Amino acid sequence: MSGRQHKETETARRVRARGLAAGRSLASVAEEIFETCSPLFGTTRIKSHRLSNGIALADVIEQVRALFERDGKAIPGIGETLLSAYESGLKRPGPEYLHYLCCVYRVEPVALGYDGPCICGHGHRMPGVVRGGDLQDGRSDTSPVSRELLILSDGGDPSTGGGEEDENVLRRTLLKLLAGTSVSLDGQVLGAVENIRRRMDDTMVSATVSPAMLDQWEESTIGFGRQYMNTPPLRLLCDVLLEFAAVRKAMERRQPVDLQERLCRMAAQLSGLCGMIMIDLGDHRLARSFFRTGRTAADETGDRALRAWVVAREALVPLYYGDPREALTLAKKSRDMAGQTPCAAKTMAPVVEARALAMLAGSNGQKKDVVDQAKRALSRARTAFSQMVPSEQEDTAFGYTERQLYFYQGDVLVRLGETLEADVVLEQALGQYEGEPLDQTLIRLDLAQCRLIEGDPEEAVGLAVKALEMIEKIHRTELVIARVTELINGVTSKHGEVKGLDRLRTVALDRAQLDLGDLVGGL
Repeated sequence: MSGRQHKETETARRVRARGLAAGRSLASVAEEIFETCSPLFGTTRIKSHRLSNGIALADVIEQVRALFERDGKAIPGIGETLLSAYESGLKRPGPEYLHYLCCVYRVEPVALGYDGPCICGHGHRMPGVVRGGDLQDGRSDTSPVSRELLILSDGGDPSTGGGEEDENVLRRTLLKLLAGTSVSLDGQVLGAVENIRRRMDDTMVSATVSPAMLDQWEESTIGFGRQYMNTPPLRLLCDVLLEFAAVRKAMERRQPVDLQERLCRMAAQLSGLCGMIMIDLGDHRLARSFFRTGRTAADETGDRALRAWVVAREALVPLYYGDPREALTLAKKSRDMAGQTPCAAKTMAPVVEARALAMLAGSNGQKKDVVDQAKRALSRARTAFSQMVPSEQEDTAFGYTERQLYFYQGDVLVRLGETLEADVVLEQALGQYEGEPLDQTLIRLDLAQCRLIEGDPEEAVGLAVKALEMIEKIHRTELVIARVTELINGVTSKHGEVKGLDRLRTVALDRAQLDLGDLVGGL
């Protein structure tokens, strides 16, 4: 222990001793330790609670592990290095770790220095949350071994008030997903999603938060972008929307101009990310709504690149749901917004143009001309990609990566019937998407389309079956199944029933319950 740490510990020990002698609660002692030690040693709130308990890092870790074991979960990988990083402010606990740290100290996240309610949605000082009530308040240990999740009452109109019940719906969903329970995207969840988005719209037209908190939110937003390619969509949607709700609350009061602009930027990025996830989940109506909210937020920033990014992402909705002409219009709008600014949208927009043109190639009787236009668009995309900064070339959600360029270039070539060139490009893309099941599956389905175009329907069906069997059911989203259905229709229209087609239909139906078509009307 360094001299500075030793002085910090000794000071905290004296404060703790005086507080306990006066009969004060541990939470009150922790607050005094924070007020005393923070100016001298930079002590954080979360560390002050450990010091108020008079325990070491190892003691906290063992308590967290015991709570995981009590709840029937696998022992977590938390160690002294990670907990020390939390206490120094270098890292922020994820929702699950934060919940269990709150359980250990029997306080809410705000007492540990983190904004917003806990993922579990109830108070950690309530009997039954930790083993017994708060002993500092004189309540005995009367809790049952199995803990009930006590959430706010479901009564009232979820579209009114502060939106706490909508957030609780997402917290309940997220807890079930963390526990490995199969969750269906039902009307209640969809209602919560839409209510949160609508409140952001209301707040935008009506909005002090610390720069440090903004830094944390911005880091979280970037982190969600990194998770986009390999986290199940519904799980990621819950995480993103809870952060989205926190940003909305900060915007309810007008902030200084620089902080307001940062909040609007995060609102635009999180809205766009929600729209992308809703595309994956197959709800194009909600995807459109989120992109509209994202556009409103982006307009407040005056950032051409951000505005163009939202519109380029929005163009994927009509592209995936059967209106390539509208996709082409939105892509050109995005390109015009970007102007001469090197950015992700300047690369993405011509790729969307090329894909839309490729979809139109087989329907307008001018294939040669459309093929040439699509290839020119891909050439513009490659040029724009070379002008992007390295950080954007590595960002799969808010930027545009080389592997995405390969993937979509291959998709365009498949739709243009250029199978030999498409095979080479798609194999290059597949090798770069290791560990990212959604896009790997879409690439394999494109390869299956190549085999169909070349007149080998059985090989195409076999590749599609293998592609679906390689991923978990939760990754068999509406977007993936739409591509499988397209392949099935192509096979039956040209070759009728072929070997393996029944198997493909069976595997396609065997997936997580994420069908939305019958649920949207209930919103």
